[in-house]
Parts: sequence; structure tokens; C-alpha cells
Amino acid sequence: MQFSTIDTIVFILYCVLIVAIGLWVSRDKKGHQKNAEDYFLAGKSLPWWAIGASLIAANISAEQIIGMSGSGFAVGLAIASYEWMAAVTLIVVGKYFLPIFIEKKIFTIPEFVEKRFNTTLKTILAIFWIALFVFVNLTTVLYLGALALDTIMGTGDGTFMIHALLGMAVIAAAYSLYGGLSAVAWTDVLQVGLLVIGGIVVTFAGLYNVTPEGGILNGLTHVYEVAGEKFTMILDRSNPEFNNLPGIAVLIGGMWVANLYYWGFNQYIIQRTLAAKSLKESQKGIIFAGFLKLIIPLIVVIPGIIVYVLYNQPEGTTQISGVVDVFTRPDGSIQYDNAYPWLMKVFLTPGFLGLVVAALAAAIVSSVASMLNSVATIFTMDIYIPYINQSATDKQTVNMGRISAGVALITAVFMAPQLNSVPQVFQYIQEYTGMVSPGILAVFLMGLFWKKTTSKGAIYGVLASIVIAVFLKTPAVQLPFLDQMFYTLISTIAIIAGVSLTTNPRDEDPKAIHTTAEMFKTSPSFNIGAYVILVLVALLYAVFW
Repeated sequence: MQFSTIDTIVFILYCVLIVAIGLWVSRDKKGHQKNAEDYFLAGKSLPWWAIGASLIAANISAEQIIGMSGSGFAVGLAIASYEWMAAVTLIVVGKYFLPIFIEKKIFTIPEFVEKRFNTTLKTILAIFWIALFVFVNLTTVLYLGALALDTIMGTGDGTFMIHALLGMAVIAAAYSLYGGLSAVAWTDVLQVGLLVIGGIVVTFAGLYNVTPEGGILNGLTHVYEVAGEKFTMILDRSNPEFNNLPGIAVLIGGMWVANLYYWGFNQYIIQRTLAAKSLKESQKGIIFAGFLKLIIPLIVVIPGIIVYVLYNQPEGTTQISGVVDVFTRPDGSIQYDNAYPWLMKVFLTPGFLGLVVAALAAAIVSSVASMLNSVATIFTMDIYIPYINQSATDKQTVNMGRISAGVALITAVFMAPQLNSVPQVFQYIQEYTGMVSPGILAVFLMGLFWKKTTSKGAIYGVLASIVIAVFLKTPAVQLPFLDQMFYTLISTIAIIAGVSLTTNPRDEDPKAIHTTAEMFKTSPSFNIGAYVILVLVALLYAVFW
């Protein structure tokens, strides 16, 4: 189905609405000019439902919708571990990390590093995070988004990609550069609703049309019967995707490293929780996000499995001419990441297609806006103010945030087309982020919860972790990358502990974090929500083991 006039109208209306809302909520109030807290932390005024929605909107972007659908095609439901384990991880972050971060009144994660360790380590990590956001996160989100829009709105041959790249960049810049986190978070509330509705429409349309007889339940039954192997959560060694999701290690190994790092110490994620009205409000937002994570596989993984069935054409499946050609590259490899946009284009009716493309654009734009705000926050607060202009006024601080975000966006737009040869972009992100995340996670865990950890131990540990990660990635070792991450974490913790013990004559480091049992007490609503999430995750793994 071609992108019709009504689809174009729906899409344009969305773009206008989202920019208008972003500009309206971020306008300067009468007699009040934005200061750093207003721009970077939304004036610490966000309620729980805005925090939860914004966490998911920042997280679910092109790499999840397009990338995880592609991995659903290639791997199956096992890729949903990233979502369901994330729901459990959010509970840990809300109960044990947030109380410390909010008590320290920090703007950025590097700022916490400075308070716990020293300025040198803070600067090293600030530069690393800026590079990661620009060259990995922003670049992949823009590339996958442009790929999807080229497939749906263009001819699918790449000619529309540059227009899509520039369009998404302009929309994100239009309100996020001006409004800061307030504009990003409040527009996220609308965007996450549109994302869920649009995702459910795509899944149901795919299930309804996967068999000639039609019907959602009939389609689900057929997909499960002919692709039962795709509904296995824990892969065995015979599975060709075992190296990406190495069996039981997903539950007790490297998946924890990926999730704790991402949800606990990733600036563009944790920044929302730091902008809460209070700790309890922030923790309620975390629980809300946890529930939303449980339903994400329905709207991003199941469509990939549906396309797998349509591609392989087992008996009883709707026959679609040319389906193999859509996913086959000139070299014979499969372009898995075409799954979601192709499903939308084939089965959605006019109007609905425009709505779901708007939902997809919403996910992409919200993540781009979130990353831009985080780049601006880290550069301004951790590089510009301490090293370039220590006496910066509020106006200079906010302007520098806008300039640094703009430079990051332009760089990512130029870099994005270079990812065209990557087969599964979601796995690419996980694998290469996993080279550095174990060492950083080790530094934070030791710094938060072991009082004897020293700055020297942390610096030695984070630098050694890169060497260890590179060694474990060599062909001679041949470990799945999640196992590499787990072993790198354990090795780095041992190095930090060893260096700290041999260089610190005191019982505890002078900058040690002092915690009390009272600090980690949570409200009844948080506890009930956490228990429900844990039970639901256990049931999901029991059913699809």
C-alpha cells in the first residue's frame, strides 16, 4: 500500500501538534527566564506519570521498534528478555540507586562521579558519554528511523533517507533545543500513548492478515503453530543466535550488566527521575515504566515473528508475492530490519498507516530529543562550566546547552548513513556499548556500596576494563558478548577492590557514600507494584521458557 494523501495529512498534523505542545510547555513564564534547573531538569517539577511515560518514550525508539522487530524475525521472542528483564532492573534502580542520586542533588551522572571520586574520572566519563550518545545512540536512532520512513513513505531504495534524516532532526530540534527537558518530557506523555496505540494496531493487523481466513486469534494460533521455535525465551547452544542470547546467562549473567548500566547510569534515561517533584514521585514513575516495559514485546517483537512466517510461507499462510525480494540484499543476506516498516506498509489501511507512521516518528523524535538534552546537560555542566566559563550566567549556560545539542545533532545526521551495512542494528548497539558499560557499572556499584573504594582504584578499573573487554572479544576466546560483559564486570570489580585495598590505608575512603536502612525504605505503592511486576515476569518466563 502506498502512502496516501490522508496518511500524509495525519502525519503532518502530528508533527505540527508535537512541536506546538513542546514550545507551549517550555515557554518562558512571565517575568521568569530559564535557569539551568529549568532547562536541564524541568524545574524538578515532573509528576510520576510524566516520568514513567518519558522513560519509555526515551527508551523505545527506532533501535527498539525497528531493531527489535528485526531481531524478532531473526531470533524470536528471546530478544524480549531485554524488555522483561528491564522491568525487574527498574525496581532495583528505584529502590537502591535513586535515593542516593536524589539525596546528592545532582544534574548529571558525571557530577556524581566527581562527588564520589574525583574530577579526572568525571571528565573521562563525561567525554566518553558524549561520544557514545553522538556516535552510537543518536546515529543509530536516526539511521533506523530514516530506513523505516524510506520503506514506508518512499520507494525503499534509499532515495528518501536523507529527507527523512533531515525531517526528524528538524522536528526534534524545533522544540527540544529551545525548551530543554520540560519540552521533551511533556511531549513524551503524548508520544508514548501514540506509540502504544500504533504498535498494537500494527501487531493486530499483522495477526489478522497472516492467514487467508483472517482473524486475530486465528492468526496468533497459526504463527505459534508454524513458528513455535520462535517463542522460546532461553536459547540452547544449537540455536544459531546463541551467541547473541546465551541461554541461562541471560537471566543470571550479562543481561544484568546491560540493564543496570542502561537504566541506572545512563544520563538520558536517569535524567527524568532526577527531575521529579520528590523521591517517592520518582519511584512511582519507575514502577509505571516497569509495567509499560512488560507490554513492549507485544508491539515490537511479535511483528517480527509475523514477518518471519510471511517470509518463509509455511502452509496456511497468506501468500504475498515478492516478499523474499524485499528482505534479500544483493549479497544474499537478509535485511531483518525491514520487517516492521514492511508489515506496516503491506497491511495498514489509509489513515491508520499515517497514524502508525506518526507513532513511529514519535518514538524516534522523542529519543533524539532526549539524547540531545543529555548531551547538552553533560557538556554544559561537566565540560563548559568547569573548564571554559566558571562564571557562566544562566543565559550563557542555557545557550551553550542549545549550541552543543545542535552540534551533536548535525554530527549524527552526517554519520547515520554509514550504518547501512549492519545486519541487526539493535544487536550492534548492545555489543559495542557492552565494550565499555561493564567497567563503568563496576565503578558505580563499588563507589555506591563499598566505602573503601578509592579514586585510583576506580580509574585503574575502568581503564583495565577496556583491555579485558577487547581481549574477551578476540576470536581466540569465542564468548557470547553477554558473557563477555559479565566476565568483564567481575574482573573489573576485582581490580578496583585490589587497587583500593593496597592504596587506601583508611577503613573507608574520605568520599565514601554513607547510607542507612531508612534511605532505602519505599512506599506501599512502590512495593505492591514491584511484587506484581516480579510475579508477572516469572510467569512469562515459566510459560515461554
